[in-house]
Amino acid sequence: MATASVRPATRDDVPDLVRIQLDTWRTAYAGLLPPDVLDGIDPDEARGAWTAALAGPARLFVATEGEWTVGFCAAGPAPDGEVAAADGTLPDDASTVGLIGTLLVEPRWGRRGHGGRLLATAAHALRETGATRGIAWIPEADDASRKFYAGANWQPDGIARTLDAGGRPLRELRLTGTLDLRLVE
Repeated sequence: MATASVRPATRDDVPDLVRIQLDTWRTAYAGLLPPDVLDGIDPDEARGAWTAALAGPARLFVATEGEWTVGFCAAGPAPDGEVAAADGTLPDDASTVGLIGTLLVEPRWGRRGHGGRLLATAAHALRETGATRGIAWIPEADDASRKFYAGANWQPDGIARTLDAGGRPLRELRLTGTLDLRLVE
């Protein structure tokens, strides 16, 4: 097996971020999102969004195996709207909650520890900024992501939201968990 690692993303990684996002969404979310939504993702818009994301406040990390970029993660401070209770009230720790905004591993590179390395690295970076716990949103029907996060002891916290996915509702669950994660090799 080639050497696997995680490092901060750079501008040179943007084409790989776009490729991984498009390939992963079209594979993993094919049953969750309408085909026209997946086909309508504009690579140029995605490229612009990931380039802008590199400026912060979120941190982006890429997972590599040998010479290949195989996954990525975006993590940063959780906006109030992401961490609020259903009635809009903020928890006491709202200012110290980190958000895993995206964590994707290309399906052909799955089950090789890349997701765990990305989450552990992002958790460490969030702790360094003073975050005390993390949240992530996943589609309710995404069993693979739910099992992955459960392996890190992140669980649904009772908050859900429904997004408009091209005229089809997409229900997401908010997960929460510790940022004190350690890699076990």
